[in-house]
Amino acid sequence: MEKEVIVRNATKKDSNILLGFIEQKAEFDRSMKGFDGEISTTVEKIEQTLFGDHPFAHALLLEQDSEVLGFALFHYRYSSFSGEPSIWLDDLLIVGEQRSKGYGRELMQALKSQAELSSASHISWTASPHNKKAHTFYQKLGADVERMDGQRPYFRWAMSG
Repeated sequence: MEKEVIVRNATKKDSNILLGFIEQKAEFDRSMKGFDGEISTTVEKIEQTLFGDHPFAHALLLEQDSEVLGFALFHYRYSSFSGEPSIWLDDLLIVGEQRSKGYGRELMQALKSQAELSSASHISWTASPHNKKAHTFYQKLGADVERMDGQRPYFRWAMSG
């Protein structure tokens, strides 16, 4: 990374930014053959579902010099069998020209801190079978491929403790 970055929790004021990132993520996933549909979310839906009385998900934003360069969208899950929460990472994106500069690692480390603060046992997510660069990145973080669904890997990053 060239300059210092901050990772912060998204707020309702960031709903437009989040929608833009969701649109970029959908386009990226289409290019990786991981998604072929259309998004139907709106700023209003994001405001209600992420920042309403009962948030269903949360977002982290990565900024450098007040410019948002990436986001992570996640939600908590709970296992009745283990009695432990975990986190499902739904989206992770760094804007194209900023990839491979360490920003993804910063976002994932911030998400790991969230997981540890909430006593989550692990973070899980999936990736396109065609995004081999991401697979390598996730494994360097310490995540394991928990299972495969055809060619699609499901990652699990266990939290220590």
